[in-house]
Amino acid sequence: MAAETPLDRAAAVGPVPRVPHLGVAPRGWAQVQRRALRWGLAPALTVLALVTLAPAIWLIVSSLTPLTPTRPGSLDFSQPWQNYEQAFTSPEFVRSVWVQVKLSLVTVVLQLLIGLGIALLLERPSRLLETVRTGFLIPMVLPPIVVALIWKVLYTPAISPLHSLAAFFGVPFHSLIANADTAIWAVAVADTWEWFPFTMLMALAALQMVPKEPQEAARIDGASAIQLFWYVKLPYIRGTLVVAVLFRLIDSIKAFPLIYILTDGGPGGATEVTNYYAFVQTFNFAYWGYGAAIAMLLVAGVFILSLFISRAGGGMMIDE
Repeated sequence: MAAETPLDRAAAVGPVPRVPHLGVAPRGWAQVQRRALRWGLAPALTVLALVTLAPAIWLIVSSLTPLTPTRPGSLDFSQPWQNYEQAFTSPEFVRSVWVQVKLSLVTVVLQLLIGLGIALLLERPSRLLETVRTGFLIPMVLPPIVVALIWKVLYTPAISPLHSLAAFFGVPFHSLIANADTAIWAVAVADTWEWFPFTMLMALAALQMVPKEPQEAARIDGASAIQLFWYVKLPYIRGTLVVAVLFRLIDSIKAFPLIYILTDGGPGGATEVTNYYAFVQTFNFAYWGYGAAIAMLLVAGVFILSLFISRAGGGMMIDE
């Protein structure tokens, strides 16, 4: 009997089915993909809408009414702009905006300068400097309430080591958070201590990405340390610094725990920033509609200011 050849085996199996080219998608496959994508994203989008869009819509709607739980039927749209008119004509609201501007300006500038300065000092690779960097990150990772309690102890004369040390050297001073002239600056110092590691970390990461060749060329040309930073390093890290300023500006609007623990908005409203004013109006006096209007004004203000800073930073980078 003759041996079976590969051709005989192929004939026994029958014709081989044609396989479509792998580079050509079957007809309708794109529609199937899109449908699967929509159904896959639907649960996440639903949850996102419930936790973000729904509260935002309710905030907008309630800001147009004198809503308060103490008066039934207060969800009234007959005078939709009365809360905004009341805010702009309220001396307390105007004062809170000014306090917020001072606190945000001082804290953002201090955090940027201190963070950038320390980043320049810690830029060189070293095991000791790596340990020091980790130590600088401690204030940022502490819960805000813990930070507030730490500075509450430092600012309370009866238990403060700073006050005890000052009294030992014969230069005692009164509580900084009990004085209307110094309370806002005391809060600014505490906020700066908590958040300068953030700008330090971003600036340090940006500095380590600066190419070495321009720096070496500048050193060969005799550039000083200040010239090296201003003309070589700063253009590379300017975008990162703008982003850091934006993040810190937005977060400075939310400096609620420090003020709540340290001063409770006092003394005499000296530290009552806008979000704390909204908190008092909403939860202490139950003016929900008025508080929602203040929140909307805060959102609009932060958006406009952030847009201005990002445009200004982008313009500077284009000029470079």
